[in-house]
Amino acid sequence: MFNNPAISNPPRLSRVTRAQPTTDALRTLAASRPKVVLTSSSDRAAEVVREQIVDGIFRPGARLPEEPIADALGISRNTLREALSQLVAERILERIPHRGVFVRVPTAEDVRDIYRARRVIEPGCLRALADTDGYDASAVVDAVRAGEKALGAGDGDAVASANQRFHRAVVALGGSTRLDAEMSLLLAEMRLVFFCAGEARDFHAPYVPMNREIADLLAAGRAADAADTLARYLVVAEGDLLSAFDA
Repeated sequence: MFNNPAISNPPRLSRVTRAQPTTDALRTLAASRPKVVLTSSSDRAAEVVREQIVDGIFRPGARLPEEPIADALGISRNTLREALSQLVAERILERIPHRGVFVRVPTAEDVRDIYRARRVIEPGCLRALADTDGYDASAVVDAVRAGEKALGAGDGDAVASANQRFHRAVVALGGSTRLDAEMSLLLAEMRLVFFCAGEARDFHAPYVPMNREIADLLAAGRAADAADTLARYLVVAEGDLLSAFDA
């Protein structure tokens, strides 16, 4: 089912460098300043920085200097430190003694652990649908359509974003805000993994038809079959990524 020739030659792991945030990255943070200032919350500051990492504004290996980022967000350095500590705990950032805070560079063991969690959460949410009176898979279908459209346009970043929407929508079918929150953290880590794995389009393109297969099974009311298909899919995806890390 998943013997796609495009997956047999995964992209090589990209070289990661330690870099300072660019002026454009700081300008993007500054655009979120009103939301952070209004809440005066380290949680909101952490959310903004997390979003910038997920969107690729800050890439793996980038150093996050406190003073310019705090100034861009209009918050104190103490509040920023609380926010950065939260992201360190989430494994999105790492603090290196005497050097500062950096966007984390994921390892092969990180990939294995992330997929252990995903294989429990995602198929589990679909299997639980058998105990419900019905479900609305429209968000899953919409994410698949967005991925197909982006693939047709050759927009690799949009394909990657649609893929994240697809998996987020799958977990949302579980109806648990706690699972939704955990999936958000896992997907943020996955973004770091994908940034290290090569071109977004090269990696994600073979999975677009797999997403379609799962969405079609859900639309047909075959949630158990969709769960089994997704479980196999995640095994293939993990192997694909590990090949890129081992290359």
